[in-house]
Amino acid sequence: MPTPHLAPRTAQRSAPHRSPRSEPRRRSLRGSALAALLTAVAVCAGDAVARVFPYGPRHRSINDLGNQFVPFHAQLWDLLHGRAEGGLLFNWRSGYGTSFLPDLGTYLTSPFAVLVGLFPRADIDLAVYVVTVLKTAAAAAAMAWLLRTQRRGPWWAAGLLGASYALCGWSVIEASYNPMWLDGLIAFPMLCLTGEWALRGRRLALGVLVVAVCWTANFYTAYMATLGAALVVLVRVVLARERGPLPAVAGGVRDRLAVVGRAAGTTVLGIALAAPVLLPLFLSSGQAYPGWVKEFRPVSWADVFARLMPATYSFSSPAVFVGTGTLLLVAALPFHRAVPVRTRLCWAGLTAAVALSLQWAPTHLAWHLFATPNGSPYRQTFVLAGIAVIAAWAGLSAGLPGVRALAAGAGLLTAAALWAGGSPLTTRIGYLLFGGGLVLAGLAWWALRHRRLLLPAAALLAAVLAGQAAASTAYGHKGKLGGLDDYPSWTSAHTARSEALAGAGGWPAYRTDPSRPALTGNDPMLLGGEGGAYYSSHTPAVFTHTMVALGAGWTSRGRNVQSIDNPVTDAVFAVGARLQPDGTVRRAEVPPLVTTRPPGAPLSYAQDSPFANQELLLGAKVYEDPEASGVCRAGTEAFLWAPEYNATARLADGPAFRLNGNAPRNRAAVQPLGVSRGASSALVFDAAAPPRWTLSCLDRSKLDPAVAALRATAATSVRVGSSEVRATLPPGATGTAVLSVPAIAGWTCNGRPASAHLGLVAVPLDGRTTSVTCSFRPPGLVPGAAAAGVALAVLLGLTLRRRQRT
Repeated sequence: MPTPHLAPRTAQRSAPHRSPRSEPRRRSLRGSALAALLTAVAVCAGDAVARVFPYGPRHRSINDLGNQFVPFHAQLWDLLHGRAEGGLLFNWRSGYGTSFLPDLGTYLTSPFAVLVGLFPRADIDLAVYVVTVLKTAAAAAAMAWLLRTQRRGPWWAAGLLGASYALCGWSVIEASYNPMWLDGLIAFPMLCLTGEWALRGRRLALGVLVVAVCWTANFYTAYMATLGAALVVLVRVVLARERGPLPAVAGGVRDRLAVVGRAAGTTVLGIALAAPVLLPLFLSSGQAYPGWVKEFRPVSWADVFARLMPATYSFSSPAVFVGTGTLLLVAALPFHRAVPVRTRLCWAGLTAAVALSLQWAPTHLAWHLFATPNGSPYRQTFVLAGIAVIAAWAGLSAGLPGVRALAAGAGLLTAAALWAGGSPLTTRIGYLLFGGGLVLAGLAWWALRHRRLLLPAAALLAAVLAGQAAASTAYGHKGKLGGLDDYPSWTSAHTARSEALAGAGGWPAYRTDPSRPALTGNDPMLLGGEGGAYYSSHTPAVFTHTMVALGAGWTSRGRNVQSIDNPVTDAVFAVGARLQPDGTVRRAEVPPLVTTRPPGAPLSYAQDSPFANQELLLGAKVYEDPEASGVCRAGTEAFLWAPEYNATARLADGPAFRLNGNAPRNRAAVQPLGVSRGASSALVFDAAAPPRWTLSCLDRSKLDPAVAALRATAATSVRVGSSEVRATLPPGATGTAVLSVPAIAGWTCNGRPASAHLGLVAVPLDGRTTSVTCSFRPPGLVPGAAAAGVALAVLLGLTLRRRQRT
């Protein structure tokens, strides 16, 4: 059936002021607007049905959404409003000082991220939610625009297919709590669009800019989107003559190769423009503490086919669902006689090949930058969803499939659904929605054959898609809340903690630490202060090793490092105020950020005991061993180190404290148990004692003079900038000046690369040095900027050359 049967009959009259080119553009805009609106409605409806924030009492911030992304956006809010300690290059709030540009490039460089600055800070959870919905809607609009650019067809159909892409199972279930991944959902159709411009030999500069923005927004999913877009462009080049020659490929093989070269050149130049962010990010990833190394194991095909249906959930299988109407068009494509045979073979074959690539280890690694992900192994699923939607449009733009093609497609989907019956992922509601969707899609197909029923048919398809997507969204929330950690949205408790930290703040004279127990892994960014907690994909290995040597705990296998609640480490890290669980603030006189150590001080930890390591860093012995009976001397403070213990422990006459030592994922921190009263304060494990533990007793009468000695020889003045520290030292200072910041790569002091003292930034002193100036620059920033400059020069040259030719 020809295409006109899909579109309403238009009036023969046209407004004289409208150009022939403007009408297709208006129709494309309508399609994109429909896609965006339908997507936003479906996502919000699903969240409302699930009664999750902001529509109900259930937490939405599960896993990394609450633990990482919301706090990072809170830090961005503070940067935008001039309230953050640090800047774009360095973050003084987290991890006692860490590089920020890699985090910025990983989590916050999306053009949508800055919108959080329009909301009140206390509404940061709502701001992130709104950004998430807007990103999903933008992906729908971009796909609808791409489809209309590739082939003419009904604008409303392009809108529905664009929405089905943005509402795929991967988007509403997985990317919804990893909002940075949604930039990849947008990037795929946008990168395919740059390929279309390369096919036509147009918009080189805009294409390069689009690639740069996509790779800057989120390089990880942009890489996957680029691979998928490259496959789409290759198919488009092969099929360019099937539906009329494009100017750029009219000359045959040489011109086709030129198109591929233009597309590749556009991509390379765009990535080079993003190099000031990308290169520091890649180098930082290499210096990060290693995450979970996991071997890829493909799931069963029953599980794969189960995820074709709505209302299914699994963290470790590909969420391929894109709406039964879209799936029906894809399944019917090989049998659609109105579509040229080569077109059918290419698009159906590409869809099948990408689906198979998800299950094969070598291609799995290629999709994921040759490293199995630390988490969901099917993060490239959105590319398969996008290619399936493009394939569906390739068939639909040629007209509705015939009865035989439609029946064959329905048969394939039915067979897949029956195969999925062996999977535990299938649900009764999923089968009902899937089967009902097929029936209603067939009813819509019948209605579309009658021009007068076009509007009801389109409305029916839209309702089915929105209903299935909303059900998938709600079911996904049920699965996530049942199996993943969740974190509370901002409440009065957050406000109280934040205000307490602000009231106790004295930066840069001393640090204020949000302490433990924490609300998230990034409380310093979320609540304020300058704490030791830090959770990121870029958590430096040197920071993790240093903090663990001193007794810190961790989650996420070492990438979520917790603050240490300990007076000794507070002294060496200049923590002068620490928030307590009851909301009060514990204060202490501590040395400034820059102190000195005498000549011959140890340069590395050589002890297994965190208490001995703390003494090395402090430069004095302040702990004593328990008495022969295993009890700390009366008046000393008991501290327990049991990194693998996962239960409560206490002094016999004191309260119980929870240690979270579920190895290897979690490591328990050194735990203060309180002041010993002598014999009545015996250590009690409320579960079986762990194989490795140490009880040590802090003597304040030794700690106070040790801290006073550090203060006496410390810097006399310290000034801190966004990424630098300037300190004036006492006359004749010798030994080593120590900056209480982890010795991550990028620090330069007094014109030379910084040294390290027990994991902290250090500067050797010769007795004549009267000041220390340390500045931080992320490794890779300068060469990245140089690469961007070269790319910009090349782009300007090519643009000028094209203008001269025209």
